[in-house]
Amino acid sequence: MNTLALADPKAELDIVGGKGASLARLARAGLPVPAGFHVTTGAYRAFVAGHGLRDAVLTGDAEQIQALFAARELPPEIAGDILAAYAELGDEPAVAVRSSATAEDLPGMSFAGQQDSYLNIRGSAQLLDAVRRCWASLWTDRAIAYRDRHGIARDEVAIAVVVQELVPADAAGVLFTEDRDRLTINAAWGLGEAVVGGLVTPDTIMLDRAGRTVVDETIASKTVMTVRTPEGTREDPVPPGLRDEPVLTWTQAEQLAELGMTIEELYDRPMDVEWALHDGRPHILQARPITGRREEWNDSLKGDYLWSNGNLGEAVPSVMTPCTWSLVQAFIAEIMVTGDLGGHPMCGNIGGRVYMNMSVNASLGKALGITKKIEATQEPIYGRVPEGVETPLLPMTRWQTLRAARPMLGGRREIQKLVEHIPAYIADAERRTEEIRAAIAVSDDLAALWESDVEPRFTQCNRMLAAAARQDAGSLIYLGAQLAELVGEADATVLMSGIQSGEGRLESLGPLLGLARLKRGEMTRDEYVRAYGHRCPDEFEISVARPVEDPAWLDDQLAGLTVDPSELLDRQIEASEAAWRRFRERHPRKAEKFRRRIDRWEAIVRSREETRSEMMRGFWMVRDFVVRAGEVTGHGDDLFFLTMDEIIDVLRGSGRPLTRVAGRRAAYELYRSLPPYPGIIRGRFEPERWAADPGRRGDVFDAAATVVPPSQSISGFPGASGVVEGTARVLTSVADGDRLGEGEILVTTVTNVGWTLLFPRAAAVVTDVGAPLSHAAIVARELGIPAVVGTRNATMLLRDGDRIRVDGSAGTVEVIRERAGELVMS
Repeated sequence: MNTLALADPKAELDIVGGKGASLARLARAGLPVPAGFHVTTGAYRAFVAGHGLRDAVLTGDAEQIQALFAARELPPEIAGDILAAYAELGDEPAVAVRSSATAEDLPGMSFAGQQDSYLNIRGSAQLLDAVRRCWASLWTDRAIAYRDRHGIARDEVAIAVVVQELVPADAAGVLFTEDRDRLTINAAWGLGEAVVGGLVTPDTIMLDRAGRTVVDETIASKTVMTVRTPEGTREDPVPPGLRDEPVLTWTQAEQLAELGMTIEELYDRPMDVEWALHDGRPHILQARPITGRREEWNDSLKGDYLWSNGNLGEAVPSVMTPCTWSLVQAFIAEIMVTGDLGGHPMCGNIGGRVYMNMSVNASLGKALGITKKIEATQEPIYGRVPEGVETPLLPMTRWQTLRAARPMLGGRREIQKLVEHIPAYIADAERRTEEIRAAIAVSDDLAALWESDVEPRFTQCNRMLAAAARQDAGSLIYLGAQLAELVGEADATVLMSGIQSGEGRLESLGPLLGLARLKRGEMTRDEYVRAYGHRCPDEFEISVARPVEDPAWLDDQLAGLTVDPSELLDRQIEASEAAWRRFRERHPRKAEKFRRRIDRWEAIVRSREETRSEMMRGFWMVRDFVVRAGEVTGHGDDLFFLTMDEIIDVLRGSGRPLTRVAGRRAAYELYRSLPPYPGIIRGRFEPERWAADPGRRGDVFDAAATVVPPSQSISGFPGASGVVEGTARVLTSVADGDRLGEGEILVTTVTNVGWTLLFPRAAAVVTDVGAPLSHAAIVARELGIPAVVGTRNATMLLRDGDRIRVDGSAGTVEVIRERAGELVMS
């Protein structure tokens, strides 16, 4: 069996190769595929065996194999079958002769372009020569290396050839169906080789997936086109009258979109479809599953915005998997009421890291006439914008901004209702979440359980934290500054601590204080695990195991607790009582008013911390769900590289989302290999290019190039008052915490609840990312440890072992290399 008709039911992968099998499938489905036939892998194997070429191909010596193939004629029986099939197409028509290897156009591996194809072949001699050259192209250096990298044995691969009538294309291009919401068509004049080979910038048409209607169109200046010649093809200049004209009408684009969706439904996966247009009629030349293309995660390309990772970067300090990003987006949409403002994202994913769009806040402030207030309120949360960096405004009028912001500006009554329910929610949170986790472990219909229990519970966790975070935000921001004016920075810091001294507790300190209680025998191991086993440095990241999943975790924590925090807290309580006495003596008429305001502040902070802890329990619940889904479907940790909606699709039987895993895994691994990006980013930022620049700055990136030269001094927000001199210990990860000696100064990029255990050991804390309401500042205040937060450049300028002076009241850090000796405190 040397040849088969194009749509023959026997045209399977092992007989006609990947491309041939795909074209046969399309033809059998009635799609407009050019007529043709297959030269089977059996014909290729007979050629190799008949000429004794097997040992030669196993050597992998491409030059020798090419020479041997060129010197051999096709056996008469094979040549006769090929020419007979060719005659059925007509009187020596022009044909396309395309290679089709058995390791080509597969769902897991594309191998696109690894073997050769020939266009405008006419006549018996040209056809037989083209078939032989296609066979030989299986053994080029490039094709051999590609298969070797994918572990495909040389004696297992074979090649077929597809011969089809050549469409005398007026236009051609490629259609992509991989985007969840859009279809993309690239189109150029002439045959499709100029587009596929990257010789021309094609027109790009974007269509809505649901309605198959054009939503965007970019008309390129097309300078080159591939045309037919008697000898084959060549590239000619595009006639001037066509260069800047659209290749497709919208009707034609919509017809192609319909064909693309039909093909995607046929394969149940995203597709890359090559097409041609002749006399207004579309023809499908090839269709392959989209596989392995590394995705780009970069919202900085969406516009000229100012981005900050303050606050969000503390909560989500590492590169996110797509599953985690989809959950973070859901959380942000609850916090901000909407995920975007007039199409401009509230937060973004830049190289896998989360950033807040400060241009949105600035534009809102201007539209509402409260620019100064917005600046004052966002600085303690997101940090300072460096000198020389401008915040670009959104390209929207005032009325457009106000109209788009309407959902964000209301909702106070709803927030108050949720706030009133926080105590009841907290009281029942652990029980309810554990109940759902137990259901996940035994469910035989996870998709239904997601809709009925898991997603509603996760949404509730988000909403309760959103309400806690938004209640009376002004008191959190202005109180410290007003106190400092009355009593000074040092006493203001002490007065705003003491959250542990009243009723309730600060959850950020909970794991630390609980560990101390466990060590003293005041708490059981089970009680500690139930309370804190879900908290960790990367607690937003779904792919990261929770501490409770590690049997050695608790013992390691106990071994790491070398300083009892109770002593620090007792000292801070005494300092707080003394500060209150001084306040009452100096301002007797104001003391009681500020006491009430501070009590209110403490209640808000406790509420926010408690709901944050329960939201992290919710993330743990979702992690259980995804892990279980991986077990049930057999796709394991691949599911971490899908969004939650895509995971539900997989649970319901769709294989389409899984085709994206390889490209997303590649993106994730790339971004994880890069150093942490700057805390402030303005404009278009390319993580790889930035990381490769030896002169890069780690604190700020400004595409507008207006930023001032990097500062050699270190300053930030006063996080907690006090002055300390000591040895700097620069840590890149909490996993390096055992390097921090007692009495040394902790210097790192950012801290969160997972770092709390290290604080009692530290004489002071210095961070790149942070603000007065950040984790490092709040915990340091409670423990009476000086802190400077949000320096942006401390880890850039400080070296491990430097002797430094930290002034938590002034927010400054000095390097004192010439000094040595014992720790000095003042």
